[in-house]
Amino acid sequence: MSHISDGDREWEGVSETTEMCGISVIISGIRIDLSSLLPDIDSHVTEAQQQLLSVDDLKVALRRRGPDSVGGKKVVLYSNTSVSVEGHKVFSFIEGEEENKREKHVLVSCKNRSGCCLSANGEFREQNNFYVVPKSVVELHFIGATLQLRGINPIFQPLVDNFGNILIYNGEIFGGIHVGSDNNDAEILLKSLGECCSCNRHVDDKKSHSCDSIGGISVPEVFSSIKGPWAAIYWQDCSRTMWFGRDAFGRRSLLVHWPNSEDSRLLLSSVAPPSSFAKISDENGKRDLNFWEELSCGIYSIHMDALETDGCLVGEVKMHEWTNPMLRGLIKWERALVQPTPDNLQFSDFGYEPAQSVLLALRESVMRRTAHCTNFQAVVHEASHLDCVPVAVLFSGGLDSMILAALLDECLDLRYAIDLLNVSFDGPSAPDRISARAGLKELRRVASSRRWKLVEIDADLSKLTSEKIHVMSLINPATTYMDLNIGIALWLAAGGDGWLYEPPGDDKIDEDPLRVAYNSTARILLVGAGADEQCAGYGRHKTKYRQGSWVGLDEEMRLDMQRIWKRNLGRDDRCISDNGKEARFPFLDEDVIRTFLDIPLWQVANLDQPRGIGDKKILRERCVVYFLKVAKLLGLHQAAVLPKRAIQFGSRVARESNRENFGSNRAANQASAGSAVISRPS
Repeated sequence: MSHISDGDREWEGVSETTEMCGISVIISGIRIDLSSLLPDIDSHVTEAQQQLLSVDDLKVALRRRGPDSVGGKKVVLYSNTSVSVEGHKVFSFIEGEEENKREKHVLVSCKNRSGCCLSANGEFREQNNFYVVPKSVVELHFIGATLQLRGINPIFQPLVDNFGNILIYNGEIFGGIHVGSDNNDAEILLKSLGECCSCNRHVDDKKSHSCDSIGGISVPEVFSSIKGPWAAIYWQDCSRTMWFGRDAFGRRSLLVHWPNSEDSRLLLSSVAPPSSFAKISDENGKRDLNFWEELSCGIYSIHMDALETDGCLVGEVKMHEWTNPMLRGLIKWERALVQPTPDNLQFSDFGYEPAQSVLLALRESVMRRTAHCTNFQAVVHEASHLDCVPVAVLFSGGLDSMILAALLDECLDLRYAIDLLNVSFDGPSAPDRISARAGLKELRRVASSRRWKLVEIDADLSKLTSEKIHVMSLINPATTYMDLNIGIALWLAAGGDGWLYEPPGDDKIDEDPLRVAYNSTARILLVGAGADEQCAGYGRHKTKYRQGSWVGLDEEMRLDMQRIWKRNLGRDDRCISDNGKEARFPFLDEDVIRTFLDIPLWQVANLDQPRGIGDKKILRERCVVYFLKVAKLLGLHQAAVLPKRAIQFGSRVARESNRENFGSNRAANQASAGSAVISRPS
């Protein structure tokens, strides 16, 4: 394997076209005005004497997400405060530019003025009443770490174009912007953003209007057009504006630290560095809950300008509306048909067409998320197709993971094996381990030509002290034992370090199964998140249905979808990606969400029926004439009747956590352990 060093960038390995990235930016030396976004927060924060996090801290954390390359760029902004020239002007340069280029830039900017504020080496100087106030100097550190999934050529982030625009991008473009099979998502996006108008109208208006210029398009319009998961930070040099945000469902993590008295900088990062966990914990071990927070889904801008009074730089943060009508409709999550009539219920058992439409949408979603992902590992590891496993499934043997596995089999070339990753904190006795082994048998029955690999990952919670501390930093800013339990189960499963399970043959049923040490190298992990929210799979859905009938159920499902970014996806993305794996969520594809919403609610679920039948009805099998569901269409008869089990219960990590922290399950229930705030282990 080759190793290349390129200034502030380091790279190991090869690839191009598709990548997952950890991204971060630190903005210092500027007053951030949050009045239009967070009116209750004091924007007049004095410069903190101590800084809790460094650029190196963030690089260490991001490298785990993107082990193939880590890079950085620093933009420096400054303003003049000349008393001989009316007004103030903001200048910028990328640190590391050729000295003569920077000197030429500054001289041109200061043309016809009595002096220059910077010397050729970037030092401040005073000349003929033309000077710079030191605190008007702003630094923006952009950091990108890349997990490369395809190709033979290296891709480095941050990306910089010929106009000084900078992009760090963590996501995929599955539609909305054309990306050729030989192109890189981030490079195409940077090109599209570089063609955007830079007029202040787009920054000053919260509503994102099209530009009046011929062919003009705004930055929010470009981001709104993307179909697929993303988080991005983009520096538009000519307008001195930094744009940032995450997709409408929050499928990629992006944390924010708004300036405060503890740290006056503005920070954005895919993940909170482990080194910061101890620094923001008090003497009792409880974390400061105000340092990091999940950035709300949306598009934001910080326009940096000089104050008329003294030339000091200030950055105003604004949030912009989505411009794509289809996307706005999905965010509202409104279903046309919620309340059934008696006739609707009487004839609701002919659901072949709705089930077929869901199946087609899901198949397309899986195809989009797994196409062009099969050649990276063979190139990097010089492996044959027989040894290459490009995609794995987070696998409990339950309905959602069985459907994803079966669809993946239809989408992936038969030359490749599929890893099924299963985690247990109770060995072979955990419910998810039992159903996973049964699921393997069923998959081998319906797809006998595929090489299925069930990877059993065994864990002992009492021996995971350092691992728990690490995962606590990953789930940050989440704070509960439930988040920790889910996080550590996901983190271990994504790591893929376990045992390859091979059951005994039918003629040797008395023999123990064969287990061989195995580590999954698949870099793409399919996860079933979003299925329960959209198909009434949670117990609280039945409670709401009983309390408020169909309307109450619809409202609860809408609430779940509109808060999934905060409760689930950011945490899940951070825990999975920390292993150098990329989580992909086929149930949260835009077309899949639209398909579910187009189906009458009573055909999606019928919570008058028993658990394991009426919940997620659209995905299950019903042995009734003229009534076929997705699982039956795929031949998954046994999985179709399994009830919902969350990973913390199916793997039994919640039971072990309750015993460890509360003494017993009963004591934990009395203490509402699921919502109890965790303390940092000593």
